[in-house]
Amino acid sequence: MESISVRKVAQVIVMARELDRAEGELRAFIDRMDEEEQAGLVAVMWVGRGSFEAEEYTEAYQTAYAEATTPTADYLIGTPHLADNLEAGLDALGYDVSEEENAVIGR
Repeated sequence: MESISVRKVAQVIVMARELDRAEGELRAFIDRMDEEEQAGLVAVMWVGRGSFEAEEYTEAYQTAYAEATTPTADYLIGTPHLADNLEAGLDALGYDVSEEENAVIGR
């Protein structure tokens, strides 16, 4: 998962959990990412949602990168259960989600 850092995914998870008050911040955060990071974020979400298996992350990333037509922030913010799917994706890819989230929120 070299296209996006686990810390950035954790930041998106934390902001997505507070979407009612943090949508603008989340949108700006995603918009500041480069295309590779955005595709990586979508790929993690797809793995967590079950659209791809963890072993298929590279294929998910390539698909997300090649098929990006909608602005990534619009796509992700409009996705039900975004935070849960990102958590599940990181978990499936072998990352300690709670440790990263705690680091983001300063615990």
